[in-house]
Amino acid sequence: MNFVQIGKTGKNDWWRHFITNAILMAPFLLNILLVIIVPDLVDSAYEDMKNFEGDKNVFLITNLVPFAFLLGFLLLFVKFLHERNLKSLVTARKKVDWKRFFFGFFFWGILSTVLLLVGYFLEPEMYEWNFKLVPFVTLVVISLILIPLQTSFEELYFRGYLMQSIGALVKNKWVPLFFTSILFGLMHAFNPEVEKIGYSIMIFYIGTGFLFGIITLLDEGTEIALGMHAVNNIIAAVLITNDWAVFQTDALIIDKTEPDLDFVMYIPVFIIYPITILIFSKKYRWKNWKEKLFGKVEDPIKIEPLDELGA
Repeated sequence: MNFVQIGKTGKNDWWRHFITNAILMAPFLLNILLVIIVPDLVDSAYEDMKNFEGDKNVFLITNLVPFAFLLGFLLLFVKFLHERNLKSLVTARKKVDWKRFFFGFFFWGILSTVLLLVGYFLEPEMYEWNFKLVPFVTLVVISLILIPLQTSFEELYFRGYLMQSIGALVKNKWVPLFFTSILFGLMHAFNPEVEKIGYSIMIFYIGTGFLFGIITLLDEGTEIALGMHAVNNIIAAVLITNDWAVFQTDALIIDKTEPDLDFVMYIPVFIIYPITILIFSKKYRWKNWKEKLFGKVEDPIKIEPLDELGA
């Protein structure tokens, strides 16, 4: 059984999906409504966030804890409302492949760190060293505990639950790939960096959704995407920050440069992401790309139990 096909297992009545999605999407929809109804209030909140002078670690915790609850709700709904094994949300393999998770984690972590250091050494005057022992150690602990919960919710919901549910409904793989990738990008549309850079940055967010979605479909599981997403956000919190990023932390380095649209969007999405997919494809020997990305989603084969005579 392939990864998307798992969406046809368990209990799949429409009301079960409605309850799950309504509760899990509620915070994001509320954010959208606030932006539409009271935009001045939201702008004021962004300014307060940018100029926040209190304990940034407490601020980070308050932003991450809701994702821990959302992850808990997702797992509860899959287990008890849909009556599915939780592993089915992660992978089509017999067990979760943690080696894949850690390869994605360290590969993307090393690559991101190298790119960060290149920028730092090319323009050192545009970066400020910001090491503060106690706040930084606290930040590292918070990030290692809470950020993986945040990114795991996003991956298991978008690339797991939604990808499988939509695939089971439309009976193909390309529609859930496009839908979840675009929705993933739109969920970031009201991040403060969008106000700074403009809606053109949505190319980056949607492109990132496609990156994780393509890897998930080709690899028949979310392990690699889980590792990549986790380390990406940990680095964004721990190593570098600026006054327009969603994470306002006591990171090691403060970036004072103006965002370069080519580097922020086009180079990652159209150069780094395709190369990354090719590297993973070589390592894990992905084949049948057309079938895995655009194939049909068939009903799982049911094996009828034999009668007492074995007939």
